[in-house]
Amino acid sequence: MEKEPTKPRRVPAGAAVLQENVTDAIRAAVFEELATVGYGRMSIERVARRAGVGKAAIYRRWRSKLPIVLEVVSALAKQGLPTPDTGSLQGDIKVLLEATARVLWHPMAAQIIPDLFAESARNPDMAQALQAAVRDSQRGIADVVIRNAVNRGELSADTDVDLALDLASGPLYWRLSTMRSPLPEGYLDGLAAATTAALAAARISG
Repeated sequence: MEKEPTKPRRVPAGAAVLQENVTDAIRAAVFEELATVGYGRMSIERVARRAGVGKAAIYRRWRSKLPIVLEVVSALAKQGLPTPDTGSLQGDIKVLLEATARVLWHPMAAQIIPDLFAESARNPDMAQALQAAVRDSQRGIADVVIRNAVNRGELSADTDVDLALDLASGPLYWRLSTMRSPLPEGYLDGLAAATTAALAAARISG
């Protein structure tokens, strides 16, 4: 007895179909709202209005504004950040510094990032989630860079990845996001060399 042909599975009536173009419009609206009014004044209503969608379209994707913001910021943190392998620690650090500088110097990012860190000082949930979204993603890249340097014999196996990340990104964040000062010529070369020397010195003193 022949089996009846399998019928294609139907989507239940009323089931939400998440259109990618709508999701992209919402993400873009969140980014613009953060740059314009900041996290504190941002609302689902404002985002929906700017994106040209109903609030229900947003709530089908995210339960509140915090996860939306974290997703957008996480994407910003990873945008353009490579996992370099130039053959030297200093070269790898220089590539990462260049990519990070491009992100931090973006006009909208320059508004958004300081605002979110200020908000995290008042909001423990934001602080914890922001660290996971931004710090942890960058730490993964730094871990690969340090591991490659260890394999090349440039650093010891017990090199502190968090220290390396602080040494490299701290001065850059201070200059671009806090002081809003452009980078002088040769600054990134000098910072890459100084970070490499500091990590090498830590190896010797250890």
